[in-house]
Amino acid sequence: MITSDAVQALKLDGRALINGKRQASKSGATFDCISPVDGRLLTQVARCEQADVDDAVAAARAAFEDKRWRGKAPAQRKRIMIAFADQLLQHADELALTETLDMGKPVKYARSVDVNSASNCLRWYGEAVDKIYDEIAPTASTGLALIQREPVGVVGVIVPWNYPMIMAAWKIAPALAAGNSVVLKPSEKSPLTALRLAELALEAGIPPGVFNVVPGFGPEAGSPLALHMDVDCIAFTGSTRVGKQIHVMAGQSNLKRAWTELGGKSPNIVFADCPNLDRAVEAAIGSIFFNQGESCNAPSRLFVEASIKDAFLEKALALVPGYAPANPLDPSTVMGAIVDKTQLNSVLRYIELGKSEGARLLAGGEQALIDTGGCYVQPTIFDGVKNEMAIAREEIFGPVLSVLSFTDAADVVRQANASVYGLQAAVWTRDINKAHGVARALRVGTVHVNQYDEDDITVPFGGYKQSGVGRDKSLHAFDKYTETKTTWIRIDSPV
Repeated sequence: MITSDAVQALKLDGRALINGKRQASKSGATFDCISPVDGRLLTQVARCEQADVDDAVAAARAAFEDKRWRGKAPAQRKRIMIAFADQLLQHADELALTETLDMGKPVKYARSVDVNSASNCLRWYGEAVDKIYDEIAPTASTGLALIQREPVGVVGVIVPWNYPMIMAAWKIAPALAAGNSVVLKPSEKSPLTALRLAELALEAGIPPGVFNVVPGFGPEAGSPLALHMDVDCIAFTGSTRVGKQIHVMAGQSNLKRAWTELGGKSPNIVFADCPNLDRAVEAAIGSIFFNQGESCNAPSRLFVEASIKDAFLEKALALVPGYAPANPLDPSTVMGAIVDKTQLNSVLRYIELGKSEGARLLAGGEQALIDTGGCYVQPTIFDGVKNEMAIAREEIFGPVLSVLSFTDAADVVRQANASVYGLQAAVWTRDINKAHGVARALRVGTVHVNQYDEDDITVPFGGYKQSGVGRDKSLHAFDKYTETKTTWIRIDSPV
């Protein structure tokens, strides 16, 4: 168990970081940062608004124009990005504890998953940037056409509260590696590690003004960033509702590029010929309850072929007690707290809605650990769910699993695709033809076969339909943060 002394020793600074310096908001306004672990006040955070965003964008623009960062050779940027990645590992315990206190996830995962993944992401893009070649087009001999990548300019980044470090890294790493300047607006629900990342970037050698962080609320800080006439690109991860607003604001302003990674209602499809039923059960339960279900790609719709559904559910229910919520500061805890009371109440509302719609509650369904002052909910499973129910259509973003049944491949593809979302899916079968056929038919960005959520920085992440546009991770992410310029040279050959 992490001691209260370790918590007290944390030096949490909620001020913005603009042009290399920590500073209060221009208005002096702040908001309380409350821990969902036990309701304690962690610190006061700068409540940034238009004037603060203007300062951050001006600093980012000045840094871009004087080439203090983009003017460095790719190999130089690589070394600094790798040093930035190393800084995260050197401060891993501090960052993990901060993340846990700020948004409620178990500290064991904050340390082993979030810190390590964010560091790996920074390192990978740093290592990649001096290995990407430009092109020469196959023109006639009278022309030489050079096709080159250039940084897009000032990149605005808005990230959610569920994976604050990882989501920030997925966006700032390729943006910075490509030579851009960045203004990051973290979620007001979990702003603290983003602010610390900006300090560590400075210590690693990223020049002042290149990476700025403005905490605040969406309408007050996020909207001014998306509407800003001097921001060249906006990258957003969050709800589909806000993502649609981001696209509108991009069009209302300077037609900036808008890249949005949005919600999901991912189908997890288990056929009767699943090669390993125990593994499928463990993946289904572990993936929906990981991070308290607060994952856009969580497999929240479980489709089980009717002939094996009873056996599957018997095994699944036996695993549920192992995911009982507990103190996130205990290294043995596997499910922690919901990020705040607003989200907790939203999850509980969906549970009541599921009951009223006629779904059968098999497990959980109640708030937990109320006497702690924190925000906890029991792992919850509904059976008898129909696709038209709200709990099957809408993103709950909590530990709530909806179980549906199907009779054949055509039936389950129809049900799985009957969603506004298209982020991820899984198919469990020993039939390679069935696996390929169903995977091709599913309208999603990633299909897992006989596993769920195995992952690597080398593969793109993103979705179809209202799960957003563009891709995070992999070399494809550079496409979002670079312009493609053609330089055509006339060749009058004397030979």
